[in-house]
Amino acid sequence: MAVKKEMRDERRVMDGWDINSVDPCTWNMVACSAEGFVVSLEMGSMGLSGMLSPSIGSLTHLRTMLLQNNQLFGTIPVEIGKLPELQTLDLSGNQFTGNIPSSLGFLSHLGYLRLSRNKLSGQIPGHVANLSGLSFLDLSFNNLSGPTPKILAKDYSITGNSFLCTSTSVQICTDVSKPWNDTGSSPKGGSQHRWVISLIIAISCIFVVSVMLLVFWVHWHKSSLPFISYVQQDFEFEIGHLKRFAFRELQVATNNFSPRNILGQGGYGVVYKGCLTNKTVVAVKRLKDPNYTGEVQFQTEVEMIGLALHRNLLCLYGFCMTPDERMLVYPYMPNGSVADRLRETGREKPTLDWNRRMCIAHGTARGLLYLHEQCNPKIIHRDVKAANILLDASFEAVVGDFGLAKLLERRESHVTTAVRGTIGHIAPEYLSTGQSSDKTDVFGFGILLLELITGPKALDAGNAQVQKGMILDWVRTMHEDKRLEVLVDQDLKGCFDAVELEKAVELALKCTCSNPSLRPKMSEVLKILEGLVGHSGMEESQGQTGSEERAYSFSRHYSDPCEESSFIIEAMELSGPR
Repeated sequence: MAVKKEMRDERRVMDGWDINSVDPCTWNMVACSAEGFVVSLEMGSMGLSGMLSPSIGSLTHLRTMLLQNNQLFGTIPVEIGKLPELQTLDLSGNQFTGNIPSSLGFLSHLGYLRLSRNKLSGQIPGHVANLSGLSFLDLSFNNLSGPTPKILAKDYSITGNSFLCTSTSVQICTDVSKPWNDTGSSPKGGSQHRWVISLIIAISCIFVVSVMLLVFWVHWHKSSLPFISYVQQDFEFEIGHLKRFAFRELQVATNNFSPRNILGQGGYGVVYKGCLTNKTVVAVKRLKDPNYTGEVQFQTEVEMIGLALHRNLLCLYGFCMTPDERMLVYPYMPNGSVADRLRETGREKPTLDWNRRMCIAHGTARGLLYLHEQCNPKIIHRDVKAANILLDASFEAVVGDFGLAKLLERRESHVTTAVRGTIGHIAPEYLSTGQSSDKTDVFGFGILLLELITGPKALDAGNAQVQKGMILDWVRTMHEDKRLEVLVDQDLKGCFDAVELEKAVELALKCTCSNPSLRPKMSEVLKILEGLVGHSGMEESQGQTGSEERAYSFSRHYSDPCEESSFIIEAMELSGPR
């Protein structure tokens, strides 16, 4: 309420901020954690003016604060330095004055800091420059002055500060800034100053000409360069391995978004198969309602998602952002989704065998564990299902769409998710309250495990015995009656391990418990699955494949990603971009 009091809200976007409200977590632009702490203020481009209250320092669990593209003035409160969990801070595009608070340098978890396009003055604080965990620091287009310290951020921009000296020495910057007619300087000293300034001007001109020649050369040879980023109407630079594609480039790659190239579509948009100029095959996801997400917010979220690198997560090649379009570019998954493979029929496409299905569950669990416990910031998928688990060329499970819930969480509410999904695939607490947590994903994983066991019955619920939303009741009944073999996909032709089946069904029932607190964590789920996958691998290595049940095996025709002798999480978590 103190933050609201100091601001002028001409658009009345803060009308719902009522001191008599029971739960501030329901207020517009405010997001909370599962424990009820305020973790996000997303107030960018809301027409707000006035000042930012020092009381902001009381929100000690705040992780994201987006106030870009407003008309806020005054100084940046030093109290922001009291937010130990802050990870993203964007105050760009305002009218803040005064110095950059040194207290920002105490934010050890800060990954993104944007203070560009303000009226900030003074020197760049050494504490801020020494933030080694920063992936992105933008101090461009202010009135900063003095020497430029060594900046440890992975990427940064300080352009547009005409008073900023490129040297790290205070003495050199002071000498260069003295006027030529300074009475304390000798004629010889004045001539040296003129010589230094002339040299700087000459070097600057050479640099500008070189850049122009480089730009011309890149434009001339663009057809032979892979992954060229065509930046249009944007002065932001690329982050890490992500590339910014031009709309025209993706339009050509997908044959003008031809319906023949559609790989799939859902609540977030349409996915097209495309081929870039360097012959790389990609999947282009064209998002719906592009005007809803602001440019800075979209790019910030994309950059954060791009940092989530794991062998079982779908990596992000890059993105496209125009006034009318928002697109994400992913690697193409040649074997489609788990849902596609389970629905396949015909002898020309052999079904997934039992061992491979357990490997898919194991790989999915690894990816979700990384999102929940090892990724920074933590990400909740919110839509775990067979259609979102993709298979690469080696049939390794790759979790897709894990970042879209974060990208569009303000737009894609639990109501939208319920419409997109199927009753029975969504955790009951998410349907009833809209509050999601990592246990929401655990529920979705439990349904996925049942899909792998039962095949199309769980996906389509098309027969009379298993109606929509009743898959869990049916599984519980078969488990109590000890008739688990009835659950198994008929396409497996009876080739499965009865012990593994019992453990897998028990795990699925634990994951889909109606009480979220009673569901296991993904780390516990992974430990159980490692036992199943390891058991299968041991049997194969010992040659126990002579029985009739093991005779038909998909792994005899394709390389099995689960043939490793052991699965050590620490040794295989991070893998970098594919």
